[in-house]
Amino acid sequence: MARINLLPWREARREQLKQEFLGNLGSVVIGAGLIIGIAYFVMNNAMESQSTRNAYMQKNIDSLNEEVQEIDALKSRREQLIDRMNIIQGLQGNRPVIVRIFDQFVRTLPDGVYYQRLLRTEQRLTIDGTAESNNRVSNLMRRLDGSDWFSDPNLTAVVANPAFGEQANSFSLAVTLSTSATPSIADAEE
Repeated sequence: MARINLLPWREARREQLKQEFLGNLGSVVIGAGLIIGIAYFVMNNAMESQSTRNAYMQKNIDSLNEEVQEIDALKSRREQLIDRMNIIQGLQGNRPVIVRIFDQFVRTLPDGVYYQRLLRTEQRLTIDGTAESNNRVSNLMRRLDGSDWFSDPNLTAVVANPAFGEQANSFSLAVTLSTSATPSIADAEE
């Protein structure tokens, strides 16, 4: 005899497949929830770790910035002190120069020539004076030109001055201080 199964097996099969699908779906949802939870935990842990490292780095950067500011302040102070020292050394080095200049004026002054006024502007000296004759003025110019301290004497004016004598002349001349004549310690001690 033939066996015929009249039970609703298709519905039972559908119900079984539906139960398996829901079970699998639940497993996937639970698995996905676990994966998301683990990923969230790992990411939070990594972010906290990175925040800790960032805070540590920021603390060190701040301390280094303070040290850099201190170093910059010290460099600025050092530059100011070096500038002061250079100015003081320049003043100390140039102290005997004016004495040497006046000494050279006396050494180059020929007889019969008298200075009335000396004016210094930077490296240029203007001399006003009176000479007994034109020859004395030219002698003064030769002596100034031959000096180590002066160069380029230039006669700017000669005017007859009979108040001092028949051939007397008032003159004005300009001379440049020579940059090659730098005072040394030996010169200052002489």
